[in-house]
Amino acid sequence: MSALLDSLASGFDGDAARREALDAALRDGLPLVRSEAWKYTPLRALDRRSFVPATAAAFDAALLEGIPAPRMVFVNGRHDPAHSDLSGLPSTVKLLTLAEALADPDPRASNFMQRRYARVDEVFARLNSALARDGAVLRMAENTRLAQPLHLVFIGTASGDADAASHARNLIELRRGAEATVVEHHLGSGDHANLGNVMVHVHLAAGAVLRHLRRQDEAPRATLVARTDAVLARDAQYQRLDLEFGAALSRHELNVRLEGEGAMLVANGVQLGRGRRHLDTRLGIEHIAGNTACDLTWRGIAADRSRAIFHGGITIRPGADGSDASLSNKNLLLSDQAEVDSQPVLVIHADEVKAAHGATVGQLDPTAMFYLRSRGLPEDDARRLLTVAFCREALAVVDDDAVRALLSERLDHALLALEGEA
Repeated sequence: MSALLDSLASGFDGDAARREALDAALRDGLPLVRSEAWKYTPLRALDRRSFVPATAAAFDAALLEGIPAPRMVFVNGRHDPAHSDLSGLPSTVKLLTLAEALADPDPRASNFMQRRYARVDEVFARLNSALARDGAVLRMAENTRLAQPLHLVFIGTASGDADAASHARNLIELRRGAEATVVEHHLGSGDHANLGNVMVHVHLAAGAVLRHLRRQDEAPRATLVARTDAVLARDAQYQRLDLEFGAALSRHELNVRLEGEGAMLVANGVQLGRGRRHLDTRLGIEHIAGNTACDLTWRGIAADRSRAIFHGGITIRPGADGSDASLSNKNLLLSDQAEVDSQPVLVIHADEVKAAHGATVGQLDPTAMFYLRSRGLPEDDARRLLTVAFCREALAVVDDDAVRALLSERLDHALLALEGEA
């Protein structure tokens, strides 16, 4: 038996459809090392842990400094209206909590919750379907524009003596020609070892443009499992940045289907591992329509005894002629006890495509180090300057000055922490 699944199931309170999802998770259990999708992230230790349902709790309000309105805040998976501020949202933007959407008698308000997950390795998606009670539901009408970035803030904090589990489900839906910037923050308050399970659905209609920026900075002992599923229609543009800094164990799956001709994805990211942290990023990009494009630039750094895993999967389906796919994953090892596993995968079933992928794992360039030292920089400053330059390339996707400054500051802070954590 699984202590994890048994403890999560004990807090179940849902309808038959949710029960079906929970039963599927209990039946198949957690994926073991034989699962290709989880082979680099063993779950045995997590499987032996028990969690209680998370409840609302106090957190350090200083975490919200620098995160302006419009802002929707969730604490341990539950909406916190006291710290949310939705001023400035136009009437053409419909923003609800998942709890409000589920209470709507119109089934279309929460139809995205009806998706089912058939694969055995999708256990956390099944658990989310069964147990998620809150989250953000953003819907934008045709040809509308959100002038200011919308911030969705998810905070994990201790809510008692026991470790707690929270589940959040989110939807970002942009109708034809709509445009928005959404910044997703996952933050840890205090010292806790909670489990977070977060899913985001992204639906972009024809010509829609979404800039989606995600900062993961959970508590050092936390576990966070996240998944983003995106579908792009004709000429839709999806630009995103993922900054993976925190948690003892974190995993993020980014699945994007380019279903409409001319759809484009630009997805950059940075993984920073320090201490004994384990970071796992898995991309699954599918070119389904012709003349679609993806450009993926990811940078990883592993220090101390950390482990960073990156899987970059791109599939060009039959009929997706004219596709243009590019993946670059470069990694730095700052310790001989750290580990990086990079797995670029490119599968092509169409003709007349342009595709390239590459991955490197190495150390700081000794020639560059020598040059900086010869100019009078101390060794620590030289290392810091090179690592900052190595990571900053990924931030090129951010075109909002205020958001770029916020994320750049946090990146610099995280890079400094690489030198201070054992």
